[in-house]
Amino acid sequence: MSSLYQAMVNVIEQKVTPLAGSVGQQRHVIAIRDGFVSALPFMIIGSFMLVFIFPPFAADSSWGFARGWLNFSLKYREQLMLPFHLSMGVMTFFISVGIGASLGRHYKLDPIMTGLLAFMAFLLVAAPYRDGVIETQYFSGQGIFTAIITALYAGELYAWLKRHNITIRLPKEVPTGVARSFEILIPVVVIVATLHPLNLLVQSYTGMIIPQAIMHLLEPLVSASDSLPAILISVFICQILWFAGIHGALIVTGIMNPFWMTNLALNQTALAAGAPLPHIYLQGFWDHYLLIGGVGSTLPLAFLLLRSRAVHLRTIGKMGVVPSMFNINEPILFGAPIIMNPVFFLPFILVPMINATFAYIATKLGWVAQVVSLTPWTTPAPIGASWAANWAISPLLMCLFCMALSALMYYPFLKAYERTLLKQEQENNQPQGGAATAMNS
Repeated sequence: MSSLYQAMVNVIEQKVTPLAGSVGQQRHVIAIRDGFVSALPFMIIGSFMLVFIFPPFAADSSWGFARGWLNFSLKYREQLMLPFHLSMGVMTFFISVGIGASLGRHYKLDPIMTGLLAFMAFLLVAAPYRDGVIETQYFSGQGIFTAIITALYAGELYAWLKRHNITIRLPKEVPTGVARSFEILIPVVVIVATLHPLNLLVQSYTGMIIPQAIMHLLEPLVSASDSLPAILISVFICQILWFAGIHGALIVTGIMNPFWMTNLALNQTALAAGAPLPHIYLQGFWDHYLLIGGVGSTLPLAFLLLRSRAVHLRTIGKMGVVPSMFNINEPILFGAPIIMNPVFFLPFILVPMINATFAYIATKLGWVAQVVSLTPWTTPAPIGASWAANWAISPLLMCLFCMALSALMYYPFLKAYERTLLKQEQENNQPQGGAATAMNS
């Protein structure tokens, strides 16, 4: 077992760690991650509006409070939907600007100008003008992949032109703001001259504009991203990277965010139309069933540590239990430690994967309500699970079940590690006892 573990550690250190480190520091991956992070506050508030628009009561409820809320939401639905449409409905605006600004900072360009350039690049291909009206279909989740591609293209193009001094330079006497405006003229011209004809060319050959063609090509991948194998693979990668001390969640969520947001938009559209929700694997599923208390679902472990007989583990439990309630578990990961600790390898990898399997099957069978809202990642898991599913009770119960299951799986490994620490404590105390006896004699 020890030789197998050592072989695994060697593979992680020599192969996985360098690759994950390179991916995590790649400028485009960082830009995409920053783009979603910058859009997050707007999308959380927009998602929260769904609670008021679609209250968690049966349509035929006779309870006075519920009946009043339902009638109010029906009467003023159009007005209540406005904040939602201007946040979740245009999420690609925030994402494209965020990606462009991040890439601009990497290349030491003006992030505001780079972000606006990325925004314009997206609008050129995703906002067709027909019959005097700009179509908005691809401003929400369906346009996310287009926003990513066009933002990266705009940022790289601007950096390339700047690097080759293809720009308009004004005298130093000209105010900085005016000089920057003229500096970006050539990138704007090149963006228009490349993306607009390309969009027309794609449309003439396929009958689809670029966002529509991208979604058509990615449709099998988007569908596959909502499957149980996709969940298990993404969780496994995250856990393996974290076990090696690499922030695997940042890498995995950076890859999965476009799929999650696309699926979230489709779920919200189905909710508004009164249709069945099509997707299960969204960020709310990831946060509140698989990362309960942080990566590895360690909140139940933190509670177990509080009652440990080993002083070290009990101290770590006291330090880590409160942060873990808000999904911050670095004190547990590095204090116990779990990272690179062979005793905890199996539960750390398997606990979230088993939780994922139970939660996915229960949701697929219709026993657990699906995610329709985006919640802050620091929301305590049982509360966040209910909030993400429009305050349904079944996700809260599913989360509590996953917590109990996690505690059961962690317990025997914790006890084995505890015995090892207690033995070490006894060995460390024995010389002191022997010395004291010798002095007394």
